[in-house]
Amino acid sequence: MAKQQFEAESKRLLDLMINSIYSKREVFLRELISNASDAIDKMYYLALTDDSITFDQSDYYIRIDVDKEKRQLTVTDTGIGMTKEELASNLGVIAKSGSLAFKNENEIKDGHDIIGQFGVGFYAAFMVADHVTVHSRAHGEEQAYQWYSEGAEGFTIEPCEKESVGTTITLKIKENADEEDFDQFLEPSHLQSIIKKYSDFIRYPIKMELSEQKLKADSDDEYETVIEEKTVNSMVPIWKKNKSELTDDDYIQFYQEKHYGFDQPLNHIHISVDGNIRYQAILYIPETAPYDYYSAEYEKGLELYSSGVLIMNKAPELLPDYFSFVKGLVDSEDLSLNISREMLQHDRQLKLIEKNLTRKIKQELLKMLRNDREKYEKFFEAFGRQLKFGVYNDFGQHKETLKDLLLFYSSTEKKLVTLKEYVERMKEGQDSIFYATGETNARIERLPQTELVQEKGYEILYLTDDIDEFAIKMLVDYDEKTFKSVSSGDLNLVDDQDEESVELTDEEQALFNKMKEILKDKVTDVRRSKRLKSHPVCLTNEGEISIEMEKVLSMMPDNQGIQANKVLEINTDHAIFQSLKTIEQNEADKLEKYANILYNQALLIEGLPIEDPLSFTNDVWEVLK
Repeated sequence: MAKQQFEAESKRLLDLMINSIYSKREVFLRELISNASDAIDKMYYLALTDDSITFDQSDYYIRIDVDKEKRQLTVTDTGIGMTKEELASNLGVIAKSGSLAFKNENEIKDGHDIIGQFGVGFYAAFMVADHVTVHSRAHGEEQAYQWYSEGAEGFTIEPCEKESVGTTITLKIKENADEEDFDQFLEPSHLQSIIKKYSDFIRYPIKMELSEQKLKADSDDEYETVIEEKTVNSMVPIWKKNKSELTDDDYIQFYQEKHYGFDQPLNHIHISVDGNIRYQAILYIPETAPYDYYSAEYEKGLELYSSGVLIMNKAPELLPDYFSFVKGLVDSEDLSLNISREMLQHDRQLKLIEKNLTRKIKQELLKMLRNDREKYEKFFEAFGRQLKFGVYNDFGQHKETLKDLLLFYSSTEKKLVTLKEYVERMKEGQDSIFYATGETNARIERLPQTELVQEKGYEILYLTDDIDEFAIKMLVDYDEKTFKSVSSGDLNLVDDQDEESVELTDEEQALFNKMKEILKDKVTDVRRSKRLKSHPVCLTNEGEISIEMEKVLSMMPDNQGIQANKVLEINTDHAIFQSLKTIEQNEADKLEKYANILYNQALLIEGLPIEDPLSFTNDVWEVLK
């Protein structure tokens, strides 16, 4: 039989595909099984229009056989088969999809979806095989044909014997070379794992002969190796079942089977959409964060299936970054895939799915927040930081989506509260949401800056995460109530009666001016405090950069030395102020030491480092003499 040549473009494409298109050699089996499934689907569609065909699903299957001695792997299907012309056309012109042509000719829109799109999957076999032999007998034909090829050099087609309708593809597996292990594709257990990974939800049984150890008959301790034919795929995916058929335990079991995490999910979301774009999804909200979740190494994304066939382990385009903790999968036959079916093309359908999933996830989180506060707080403990980063990231583009999901510790409630709950409790005439920053709730509780706000009965939100204040700054306001730090320059809480008591004499103002000169560029001002009650001193800030933000920025790898505009506030009702006035009048040379001590003490209260600890210690010893 004369060898036929591939078309020139096909020849180049074959070489490219074998070496470049697929990222993993193991996907060859996914492609062959998908083609086999398509062949059976074609029989199903013919049966819909031809009364002479009875489609009994139990008669249709895919079989995988291994012959280690001959280094052969065989994939057999009981599908529609191919004529001589179809073998030449479908297998002789690479990137011509027989499945796609069949679908178009028969105007198939509903029911079983045919997987094939590009017509290149069959040739993935040459990634692992020296040569490929196809025996096929088409439905309605008596004569079968053999197609044979050793790769890019061409192929032959000749008559052969085949008893039943369908197709058998035999691969002569390559010998091991260098670091390439081709023997693994002759191991039934490894082939089974590939099938479970990529083709577990093919709708027809995939059968293999597998060996296992079983007790010998009439024996309690002797085992023998038994080889049995088994169906190795699940066939019906959970996401295509009716929700009414499934229990919470079913969803939890699926979560564990897919190895989404070692925890149990807090909630699941089962979505089925049949509109402009069709897809099913099962999403999970985990209980705990993976160990590497807040690291650069963490890879987000949902599993992506096309008609039950795994296309990508991680499809990041299906989730916004701020919901990257969500686990699960999406199955859609409408997405545009690239030629290898391993990557998504960025298109309108993809954006629609991502938008809808985002909306569903938010709805589920709000529902959890309303109906099971304890469970939501457990979720927020694990992933609240990611939500807050989502508010801050992309210049606050997503703040409207996320603001109602945030929780902060409340000074009055002594627990986590939402911004909505805070606003609902605000005092009459209050126009600001007060917050304080610090490393822990206990430290914030003792901050000098909180005294006036607490005395006047205002609730304070405690911000202890390093991203918190950045997110608050990006939010700007909530329900038209602006955010105000207890350390901001002017709290606007001093009434007229208080104002009369804060007037300074010329001598007192001169004292503050001298202290400002002593501290130079360390502070932008030294002033009498309107907020301190029992504490002698504190630092406040003016401008957009707060003291807490300065601390966070200073720890960044690209630290640019950004600093807050600090103001040193002194409590004129405290004994320390009387000491300052006395020293300024009688021992002016000691004023510099006192000014530096008070400034350094204020730094310590804020958790900021002292520039010169030795000088600070010496100053303290001097004044204690």
